[in-house]
Amino acid sequence: MDIMEKALKAHEEWGGKLEINSKVAIKDKEALSVAYTPGVAKPCLEIQENPARSYDLTARHNLVAVITDGTAVLGLGDIGPLAAMPVMEGKCALFREFAGVNAFPVCVSSKDPDEFIRTVELISGSFGGINLEDISAPRCFEIERRLKKLLDIPVFHDDQHGTAIVATAAMLNACKMAGKEMSDLKIVINGAGAAGVAIAEMLLSFGVKEILMLNSKGIICEGDKLTSEALTSLSQRTNRAKIRGGLAEAMVGADVFIGVSKPNLVTQDMVCSMNEKPFIFAMANPVPEIMPEDAKAAGAFVIGTGRSDFPNQINNVLAFPGIFKGALSVRASDITENMKRAAALAIAGCVSEDQLCPECVIPNPFDPQVSEAVAKAVAEAAVADGVARI
Repeated sequence: MDIMEKALKAHEEWGGKLEINSKVAIKDKEALSVAYTPGVAKPCLEIQENPARSYDLTARHNLVAVITDGTAVLGLGDIGPLAAMPVMEGKCALFREFAGVNAFPVCVSSKDPDEFIRTVELISGSFGGINLEDISAPRCFEIERRLKKLLDIPVFHDDQHGTAIVATAAMLNACKMAGKEMSDLKIVINGAGAAGVAIAEMLLSFGVKEILMLNSKGIICEGDKLTSEALTSLSQRTNRAKIRGGLAEAMVGADVFIGVSKPNLVTQDMVCSMNEKPFIFAMANPVPEIMPEDAKAAGAFVIGTGRSDFPNQINNVLAFPGIFKGALSVRASDITENMKRAAALAIAGCVSEDQLCPECVIPNPFDPQVSEAVAKAVAEAAVADGVARI
């Protein structure tokens, strides 16, 4: 059976991927009185007097909201919040399965950033963290930025930062394999949306000096009319040689291609024009910018995709469960840049020297050590940055 049909049949059988289970057995009057009225009045009054007690007396301490407006769902685009629900439920299931973190899907029926932000602000007290999901660029940049200022709990847009963290982890290990330094790399990023911008920012923070970004019009240069403040800022720190042209021109002499764009955009000739031992991270789904066998035949040294049926799957599930587990464990008020960097280093460190090879620069998503390593690193970084509250 085709995987799409199999998934549809499974979803019909499941009737949704989530259910709510009570931790409390309510079998007699005393149990009812303790879990509900009249006994519940006491923890209510405790929280009224000290709101921080909500972390001790409710499920908030281990509960994340997975929130979307349905405008950029997987490779499906703007399909709306209701149609996005299966993806949000799936994300919640991954939180629980990979890190023991409870999560709840919230689909907001508004494309107005102000309405969306206000909605999240109003419900935020029920949760320990906010995972923004599948929100289109450039709106996603403003939404995350403003929510981070408004809320005193972690706000994390996974399509941006989860992708950036995992791609960076793969890059660190690829450099180790190829004997290259991050600071010496010439990197081409095709796709200037949420993921592309975040990847570029994180690579710059790791010492990369030369990045060419491309949107649908070609190589981005300072002074171009761009769609967001985030991209305008990035254009002032990339392509300092002010190179013009398309993807073929950008790829000449490059060490790395990162694709967060569309299928079949990269040719073997483009790969052949790159520097020695090039890395190809072709992450368009379900069809990458170039198929791995074609990239390898053209001389690619390390190849990664977003797919589970090829080596080096650059999958956000390596990042977000552990990041939130670590942040929640210390009641972090924010997810800082240093916490994201710590997560990338932790993921890279989960590939041992014995495992490291061109076909293994990133750990398997089912490796149980990953979420624990990420959580520990993120918690320590939160303490160091002064955003931990316990």
